[in-house]
Amino acid sequence: MSLKPRNVDFGQTWGVLQETVKGVITLADVPRATWNDRFSDVYSLCVAYPEPLADRLYNETKIFLSKHVDELWIRVRSQGENNLLQSYYGAWKQYSQGINYLHRLYLYLNQQHIKKQKLTEAELIYGTSSTNANDCQEQMEIGELGLDIWKRNMLEPLKKPLVSILLDEIQADRIGGGQPTTSDIVCGVIESFVAVEAYKLKGELDMYQEIFENPFLEASGDFYAREASDLLQLSDVTHYMERVTWRLGQEDIRAKKILHHSSIPKVRICCEQKMVAAHVVWLHAEAELMIEQERKRDLSLLYPLLKTLTNGLGPLVQKLTKHITQKGLEAIGTLQSDNCHIQFVESMLDVHNKYTKLIEEVFKRDQVFVGALDKACAAVVNNRSQNRQPARAPELLAKYCDSLLKKSAKGISEIEIEDKLTKSITVFKYVDDKDIFQKFYARMLAKRLIHQQSQSMDAEEAMIDRLKQTCGYEFTNKLHRMFTDMSVSMDLNTKFLKTLRDNDNDNSNQLGIGFIVYVLQAGAWPLSLPPSPGPFHVPQQLEKSIQSFEKFYHGQFNGRKLTWLHHLCQGELKFNYLKKSYLVTVQTYQMALLLLFEQCDKLPCRDAAVSLRLAPDQLVKHAASLVDCKILKRNDNDDDNAAGELDEDTVLVLNFDYYNKRTKFRVTGALQRDAPHETEATHRSVDDDRKLYLQAAIVRIMKSRKLLRHNQLVQEVLGQSKVTFAPSIGMIKKCIEALIDKQYIERTPNSADEYSYVA
Repeated sequence: MSLKPRNVDFGQTWGVLQETVKGVITLADVPRATWNDRFSDVYSLCVAYPEPLADRLYNETKIFLSKHVDELWIRVRSQGENNLLQSYYGAWKQYSQGINYLHRLYLYLNQQHIKKQKLTEAELIYGTSSTNANDCQEQMEIGELGLDIWKRNMLEPLKKPLVSILLDEIQADRIGGGQPTTSDIVCGVIESFVAVEAYKLKGELDMYQEIFENPFLEASGDFYAREASDLLQLSDVTHYMERVTWRLGQEDIRAKKILHHSSIPKVRICCEQKMVAAHVVWLHAEAELMIEQERKRDLSLLYPLLKTLTNGLGPLVQKLTKHITQKGLEAIGTLQSDNCHIQFVESMLDVHNKYTKLIEEVFKRDQVFVGALDKACAAVVNNRSQNRQPARAPELLAKYCDSLLKKSAKGISEIEIEDKLTKSITVFKYVDDKDIFQKFYARMLAKRLIHQQSQSMDAEEAMIDRLKQTCGYEFTNKLHRMFTDMSVSMDLNTKFLKTLRDNDNDNSNQLGIGFIVYVLQAGAWPLSLPPSPGPFHVPQQLEKSIQSFEKFYHGQFNGRKLTWLHHLCQGELKFNYLKKSYLVTVQTYQMALLLLFEQCDKLPCRDAAVSLRLAPDQLVKHAASLVDCKILKRNDNDDDNAAGELDEDTVLVLNFDYYNKRTKFRVTGALQRDAPHETEATHRSVDDDRKLYLQAAIVRIMKSRKLLRHNQLVQEVLGQSKVTFAPSIGMIKKCIEALIDKQYIERTPNSADEYSYVA
């Protein structure tokens, strides 16, 4: 076949081509050779000489397709309204496939003649200055032309009855609850509403939405509203939610099967508006009882229904927060025993674990509900029985950690201790006054380290690492320095003993006792000065050891001052005056008192106090613990005070009949009686530290900002301090006034509500 343009008899060529077009559009059998010849005929007409016949071919094809669709319309209508859906779908199925084949047959006409004249997408969006723009839009590619003719000649006249039948079919499916027998036909007809304008660059879904989607959504809304009304009258909230959940699932399945994908979310929103949003006040009211009774199944049904609504979960979150707070306060409300710190932490962890599981199971770990749990737990942990009293949580949590880390923690494996300490961080994160916890923890850690009562140094360091991960290095800086001091002290003791051995002349440097000293930095350790008003008279047996160490230490470190904290020291004494020997660990003052009995068997408290240079009440306090454990006893002739408290006139007698099953034990008690005093001192120390912290924060802020209003300054201070504690506005104001008095900042002349930094 020659590709050169030539004279073509249009009437003859079109006559032959028309027969093939008819066969293609009706899906008749068209041989390959015939197809190729007609393809060549289309090309010949488009490039005919002397004048191309493409426009004439286009017009004749348009007339043919219009007549063909008109005949199909007559045939479809003749089938009657009962069979309208099936007959329309059959005609569309054949025609849409045929027009697709015809589009390929007219490939050259589409590509070389029509497409070059069509407007581009940019021209459609932004407009064009071409004078024949409207003429260009009138010609469409053959496939588009066929669909446009179908829309005008078939779909427009039949749209009302078709849509009416479609809605009836869908309604029947909803009521029946099963799949419609004509689901494929329904789907195909709805697809035709989209397909006839799918070629458009803009508004390709306009017709589908106008003739079908809008009526469908309106009918669906009416159906959902009626069903919701019926359900409310006949069922309880559980059955109602089950039915709505089932209905939403069915609608999703149906929508995905028969509707265009753009309609799927609209259908769900329609259902939710009529069956959920319209009755959300009632659902929220029912939710309160669900949460109160912790009905997990009902809540798991309610959650997905409310989740998609604007602020649908808000009241639910508030009710859950209130409920968890109430349960948490009930769990910790009756803690009065000596083990209240253990009960407090474990009760809080039980509450947290319980509602964490509930949120995982019911609310799928939704962060809104996780936040509600955090808010509730924080409210419980930081609850104050009295407004002016600090929350007890920091102290109780520190005691809980202390009980696990001390050697006295029996019956618990190391793995269990690690697990409990790890879980305690959950409670710690909710504590607002973390600085109070830090003070108590530091004091208890100091006692464990000094008295060698730690269960495991690895566990101690692991706990400090957990605190550092939560609050940062600055929070645990002093705790790390305490461990460093203990390590340095051990090296120092080793060096001290080596120095004694190296300088030994005729055993004159031998101490005669085991002597270990901890040299601790005053800035890192929360240690108080000795409680006695005067200098304590160190027993003669210890004087040589103390003097030797002081000489050694000052030789190692020039200019450093040593302060002996005898009230924190302890020693081991061996009792050789009884039937069997005992090795007893006692505090320094108790040891000094017992050593006085090397020279006598009985001694008045007044004389012992003078000898040791202790206040009488201090001596009596330490002697009481020795009397309680029966190492000492009152004078048998002192009948007046036999059953009462010790005083300075009491005569202490060495008990030669003392007996204990254990040959090695510890005498404690004196320090435990100081616990209330230590608690008060700790809180006073925290208040002092807070004032200094706030003043430093104010100075830092003002130094960088130079000029700041009162409210802005307060907010920035709150932001900087919230990591460790939540200061009151009153405390911040007092710190501002103190800095004004110290001339760090001043009020500006123009406003009493504004401060400026004094350089």
